Amino acid sequence: GGFGKKVGAYAGYICAIVASIVTGRPVKWVEDRIENLTTTAFARDYHMTAEIAATKDGKVTGLRVHVLADHGAFDACADPSKWPAGFFNIVTGSYDFPVAHCSVDGVYTNKAPGGVAYRCSFRVTEAAYCIERAMDILAQKLGMDPAELRMKNLIKREQFPYTSALGWEYDSGDYQTALKKAMDTVGYQKLRAEQKAKQEAFKRGETRELMGIGVAFFTEIVGAGPSKNCDILGIAMFDSAEIRVHPTGSVIARLGTKSQGQAHETTYGQIIATELGLPSEDITVEEGNTDTAPYGLGTYGSRSTPVSGAATAVAARKIRAKAQMIAAHLLEVHDDDVEWDIDRFRVKGNPERFKTMEELAWAAYHGVPPGMELGLEAVSYYDPPNMTYPFGAYICVVDIDVDTGETKVRRFYALDDCGTRINPMIIE
Repeated sequence: GGFGKKVGAYAGYICAIVASIVTGRPVKWVEDRIENLTTTAFARDYHMTAEIAATKDGKVTGLRVHVLADHGAFDACADPSKWPAGFFNIVTGSYDFPVAHCSVDGVYTNKAPGGVAYRCSFRVTEAAYCIERAMDILAQKLGMDPAELRMKNLIKREQFPYTSALGWEYDSGDYQTALKKAMDTVGYQKLRAEQKAKQEAFKRGETRELMGIGVAFFTEIVGAGPSKNCDILGIAMFDSAEIRVHPTGSVIARLGTKSQGQAHETTYGQIIATELGLPSEDITVEEGNTDTAPYGLGTYGSRSTPVSGAATAVAARKIRAKAQMIAAHLLEVHDDDVEWDIDRFRVKGNPERFKTMEELAWAAYHGVPPGMELGLEAVSYYDPPNMTYPFGAYICVVDIDVDTGETKVRRFYALDDCGTRINPMIIE
């Protein structure tokens, strides 16, 4: 995929479009690898200074961060206008800081335009690196194990939903359990004992190899969409979904995102199949057609499923609500006297009487209750109430040759919170 480089609007693209309109002929923009690397959006050029206040026993009490950010010759970022530093505000990380202050100075230079290049997710990666490096330094100064320091300061499960010192509301999390699972899986205490033994052997001149153990914990902010804090040039970043159920029970869904290998068709189709009880093979998902697609802000920043996927679910539920009224009409009972069961509505207390979703799709085009509009379709304009906040714990073990500097990764363990697993095969 293009990852962050795809977000920017580059001059060559605009010129090609205008040339095609003027000449009435197809125009292709072509660049070589060097031209691409030197002219497209970059990231990472953040000079960060972090200060942590903490008690002697390792409890953090405050955080102050200043950033000097290189934006290149002009700003090509797609950052929300309310957050010109992107989501760097997540810099408090996964820790319970009672107070924090963050300032970012953006500067223009003679480089290519700054942007959201490879996997930086609107400055979240830089923020995670900043706080994790600062926590490691604090652990060294206090003589504490870095995992112990993190465990002591992680936000507790009972504190969620949690409002950070910089104003973000973390929706959910179980940080201590995640870190403990990662430590138990790699045998953390045994690794520390082995590391200590190697250090002693090195001091005695018995080995020229040392062992390193890295620990990191992150909380990310994804699902850009809430209009209260997300926009591009003032345009709200919500998304929409249009779903139509045909008389045959087949479905077409149109969305404003575009899959680049993330298997949107499978994910959206499975959401609809689950909500409506219709076979996924009868569901067509259409994306990327600007002639027919509904309003949407596209695919980036891990937003497609939390925003467009949610819009899909809401639209499907609207259809199911209408189908319930049709089912009650056909079964000659009140709307509240039927209940949903996988792919059909059954009469409460008399489950032998039911109407399947396929039967209701057919009925929607000729047998609806008096006064009800024919057809079975719905649109959802979904404005998320909040972002989503996935988290994870990483542990890396390396062996280092002190004479050559050669570093070998012995083991890397990653534990990631992925929320509801809509399709486990895609995750794997």
